[in-house]
Amino acid sequence: MKRMRDEGRGMNDEKLGFREEVHPSSLIPHPCQRGFTLIELIVVVTIIGILAGVAISNVRYAQQKTREAALRHDLFEIRKAIDDYYADKQKYPESLQTLVADHYLRSLPKDPITQHSDWVEVPASTDPNDPAAIDTSGDNAALTPGIIDVHSAAPGNAMDGTPYKDFP
Repeated sequence: MKRMRDEGRGMNDEKLGFREEVHPSSLIPHPCQRGFTLIELIVVVTIIGILAGVAISNVRYAQQKTREAALRHDLFEIRKAIDDYYADKQKYPESLQTLVADHYLRSLPKDPITQHSDWVEVPASTDPNDPAAIDTSGDNAALTPGIIDVHSAAPGNAMDGTPYKDFP
């Protein structure tokens, strides 16, 4: 008879009094199914802590790597401006501010490591024994040597062990 009631259920079943009764004890969960145990929560919190620690160390590594890449790029651009100045005027600039004044650089970039524009200017050599030295004899005697290179003033080493002052 129950089978017939289940198969023939329609809209009028409730009106006829055929309802399934839900026993109140079935609403109370079994004691083994009430929630997470303390051990499970500790394991989950530990795993989240480990993942957070790894993520933080990767972010720090990425930030330092980005600063070093920016330093390499800035040094390349400043050195390129020095070379362009020399190619145009056949002399080296007196300072980095000369490159800005003559529009070879828009502005002097900040060193990404020190956050200051404290670049170390390397003057051109006038030593006659130096093959890379500039000639200050004859027509070029009045010329000042100028700067031929630039380095970072940041102390310390990069992630690969190279001192910042020796960056290429």
